[in-house]
Amino acid sequence: MLEKQQLQMILDACLQTGGDHAEIFEEKKITNQYALLNGKVDSSNCGIVYGVGIRIFHELESVYAYSNDTSMENLLKMAKELSESFEGNRIMHSEELKTVEYKRNHVVQIEPQTVCSADKIAIAKKASLAAMNYDEVIQKVMVRYSDEKQEVAISNSEGKYIQDTRIRTRLMIQAIAMKDGKMETGFYGPGASKGMEFYDEIDVEEAGREAARIAKTMLFADECPSGTMPVIIDNGFGGVIFHEACGHALEASSVAKGQSVFCGKLNQKIASDKVCAVDDGTIEHAWGSANIDDEGNFTRRNVLIDHGILKGYMVDTLNGRRMKMSPTGNSRRQSYQFETTSRMTNTFLLEGTDELEDMIKETKYGLYCKSMSGGSVNPSTGDFNFAVQEGYLIQDGQIVKPVKGASLIGNGAETLLNIDRVGKNLARAQGMCGSSSGSIPTDVGQPAIRVSRMIVGGRE
Repeated sequence: MLEKQQLQMILDACLQTGGDHAEIFEEKKITNQYALLNGKVDSSNCGIVYGVGIRIFHELESVYAYSNDTSMENLLKMAKELSESFEGNRIMHSEELKTVEYKRNHVVQIEPQTVCSADKIAIAKKASLAAMNYDEVIQKVMVRYSDEKQEVAISNSEGKYIQDTRIRTRLMIQAIAMKDGKMETGFYGPGASKGMEFYDEIDVEEAGREAARIAKTMLFADECPSGTMPVIIDNGFGGVIFHEACGHALEASSVAKGQSVFCGKLNQKIASDKVCAVDDGTIEHAWGSANIDDEGNFTRRNVLIDHGILKGYMVDTLNGRRMKMSPTGNSRRQSYQFETTSRMTNTFLLEGTDELEDMIKETKYGLYCKSMSGGSVNPSTGDFNFAVQEGYLIQDGQIVKPVKGASLIGNGAETLLNIDRVGKNLARAQGMCGSSSGSIPTDVGQPAIRVSRMIVGGRE
């Protein structure tokens, strides 16, 4: 990693014209990925990423450049060329860099780099065999094991120098069930900001069987009917709807540009009284957690919605300038190749007081979504469309049969207001979130909720 004296020179070069803030993001990342197809290694990808990104602010504008050539000659040249984006004379010098010391959370017990490839592949193979042996209809199983160690150093012209080490690992299983020309898939993908001890804490065989169970269940399910009806969305990855349809619209990258349905609505009612939501990057060992964000600000627990009232946005430094708000520890990026911006960390609805069983009993006709899949959303309008991975039809207060091909169609702002039940069974699940600053690890989550009225798309 670069020395402080070198960083100081680069920061000074950034401010030789009209820039009023400069920042250097330095990253070294070691990654390991192994993909198995039906229990056999299909591909492997292991590598080291190292590079530097430089950013300069001038009031409400920013310029950014990056390079994996970290020689002083190249970085000084890059800094000077960036500074020429702004016209004027030097208005400030960078302050002397001082290291920010803090207590590190998310400390791992067994670093993945200390474990051989064969042992990592054995973990993936264990999950793969469990899925393959679940039932004869399971014809194909794809398992991907991944781990990474990311070391970052962030310095800026205000004199901050701070470092963090982030270690994550994840196991993703996709099972495909086939019979009589029909095919359905099931997916399960646990992960954490942990080392290899994670695989002693979870049952990898059960993870494989869960993916296979979903695939088999949906293979023999009837087609889902369509219409407007009450929808119960269970915990865990069910929270992807809030993440996509509402969470992105609460990021300053949308709000500051006036491209969010929640612009100008702080301290106003935007959801049912039963809805409380937070973004919390401090949760110990959670998939989306870190000690600091990618601007060097400490992560924190941010209350977004409190009993239906909008209480806060997720804010990075640049958009905070535009909104006249302080950063909230939410500035994130995939790597040094992306300019950082406001992003979610671990975003979820809090527990309520209702029981899942009672929600089902109170529903005369509707859809129970046990697990969700992917979808799409327009943050400026909140309109969304999500696929249901595992769904069941409810009639007269009882689950009567599994149904496939279901999708949920609606508007995030309207959906928040139509939540009439919030359960007690809070759980989080892991995913990758893609946006302007790349693909990053995030937790989604919620307890079971009931939306009183929602459009369900189906094949029947």
